[in-house]
Amino acid sequence: MKARQEWRQLAAGLMVGALGFSGTTSAEELRLITWGGYAPDDVVAQFEEETGIDVKVTLSNNEDMISKLRATGGAGFDLAQPSQDRIVGVQRQFNIYKPIDFSRVNTDQLQPSMVKATRDSTELEGEYYGVPSVWGTSGLIVHDSVADQVTDYTDLCDPSVAGQVSYRLKRPTLIGFGFAMGLDPFAAYNDRDEYESILAKVEDQLIDCKSNVKTYWTGGDQLLALLRTGEVTAAMAWDAGGWKLNAENPDIRFVAPESGALGWIDTFAIPRRSENEAAAYQWINFVMQPEIAAKITNASGNFTASKGADEYVRAELRGAYRASFDQQAIDNIKWYPPVPPGLETVEGQVLDRVQAAN
Repeated sequence: MKARQEWRQLAAGLMVGALGFSGTTSAEELRLITWGGYAPDDVVAQFEEETGIDVKVTLSNNEDMISKLRATGGAGFDLAQPSQDRIVGVQRQFNIYKPIDFSRVNTDQLQPSMVKATRDSTELEGEYYGVPSVWGTSGLIVHDSVADQVTDYTDLCDPSVAGQVSYRLKRPTLIGFGFAMGLDPFAAYNDRDEYESILAKVEDQLIDCKSNVKTYWTGGDQLLALLRTGEVTAAMAWDAGGWKLNAENPDIRFVAPESGALGWIDTFAIPRRSENEAAAYQWINFVMQPEIAAKITNASGNFTASKGADEYVRAELRGAYRASFDQQAIDNIKWYPPVPPGLETVEGQVLDRVQAAN
């Protein structure tokens, strides 16, 4: 009898050990490499509670994501969040991502224009490599006193705002002025001669506009200070900066230009050697639910591709966003495509000449 009891105890112990070992090896984990604010603690905790999947978050940026995934051939992470214009060239060169299976993505809860823009900019050989996640734009930040005069980028050159204007000498300014002049810089990206022709027209416009410019801002804090003090009443800048100022002073607001705000999208992309694709798609569909996506906006200050998420964003940010973007303005956003090699050099030469001009 005693021997039988000891055998039963031993068998039970072996079973518990086996179950414990099984639980350890089958525990699921999602390894996410992303930007700050895109995986808030409360969102991670809710996902883990609802799915039983542990989330390991690594904060990063475009260059670091590319470096890490390139070094491992697409291993080490299950889900990444590169910007949409940083996928195709990298994929063509290093093969670090795998195509998106859109049958596993709940696109019904995403903005259709953003899904299309992301598919278009991440397409390679008939496959798509990105799902839209978080987005933002460059446009106009204006004081109410000049809002009627400044409704597009080229209005920054209007005599009514002479000496009260600021923008950066960077690519977005070239692109924005091009669109406001009735040109299409993005359509000319793959035609070097046409693109240089557009830049020549924009260069002339920016040189003529120099007398209107208080200063070319180089840092966000510098620009915000200029707008706060009233030294600058109209500027080309990011939407999040405009909304921040609007919370401080309702007379300052972000405006989507008539020719279209310039938009960037950070995506969801699946690394080529992801070990838990199922969890990656679960995360995508989970965080793009409107109420969850709103938590990401509240944490990061940027809106998401989730339809209706603005309903759940904190009130002051929701109000500023809706004042800037109706559906028509969203559909009119000019999304950045991948930049072909060599354009940065040409743009840099144009910007240098504008800077040096008297």
